[in-house]
Amino acid sequence: MTARPRIPLVVVGGYLGAGKTTLLNRLLATAQGRRIAVLVNDFGEINIDAALIRARSDDVIHLENGCICCSIGGRLADALVAIAAREQRPDLLVIEASGVSDPQRIAQVGLLDRAFALNAVVVAVDVAGVAHSLRDPLVGDMVRRQIAGASVVVMTKADLADAGALATAEATVDSIAPRAAVFTAREGNVPLSVFVDAALETPSGDAVLQAGGRWRRTGETMHAGIRSVSYQTRRDFDKARLRQALATLPVRLLRAKGMVRLAADPRLHEVHVVAGRMRLSPMVQADGGGSALVFIGAFGAEDEKNIRACLDLALA
Repeated sequence: MTARPRIPLVVVGGYLGAGKTTLLNRLLATAQGRRIAVLVNDFGEINIDAALIRARSDDVIHLENGCICCSIGGRLADALVAIAAREQRPDLLVIEASGVSDPQRIAQVGLLDRAFALNAVVVAVDVAGVAHSLRDPLVGDMVRRQIAGASVVVMTKADLADAGALATAEATVDSIAPRAAVFTAREGNVPLSVFVDAALETPSGDAVLQAGGRWRRTGETMHAGIRSVSYQTRRDFDKARLRQALATLPVRLLRAKGMVRLAADPRLHEVHVVAGRMRLSPMVQADGGGSALVFIGAFGAEDEKNIRACLDLALA
């Protein structure tokens, strides 16, 4: 059987009232024709968030009673299996976690099914309330874990805070999640490329190697602040050093993906990196050729050089 393309998966988290539903409704309003399925896990027996989101999407699955990783973990898995089995799969699946869930753990549950590819763990942070939440002895540790597990942090309700408070909140987030891309949302607006590879040409295999030169930038106009960089080589990677390099890249990485050839292994391996999680596995069907990786993130002027240096050191 021909393998079906994986369904991009995004987990949206954040403490109670941080603005997760606003982000989702804005995404649905600017989907540009994409089929987006939303799985909503509200806290309590009545799923209010699902009702609010359903006004903008016909494809909403709701799970009640809040803690998606324990009491309803089985139902989450069942929902994912059902979505993956559809004849017409969605172009994107978004899981909205309840305010008392750990989005990183939800992402892990979602990745148990290889029908899905994790694109991002997006955490909404209330600018005006994050300092109070972090100091709260009951919820402070949970809020900190939510932020620390994010690949993207969206600063919400910035209009309710002055410039000093926004700067303080951003510094706090940076100290907790130094590698996360940070955006300040106005009315829930964030780059579409946070969720999907909008306007991004994803090179692969020999197409990358023939692009002219070892390095090629792509997607420079995806959205202000987000760029993609590709890396390609005919040399093999040392597996352990490659895993270490990808886990410690000193850049604000949204995600990385591609295919690599490892020393002492004739097979090509696919690579996916997002939110501190990595998947490196043999490809079922793969032709010969070299390695090709694409990195998407909020990159600064020196980040391309840093990515290149880390990967060069990982070569066998």
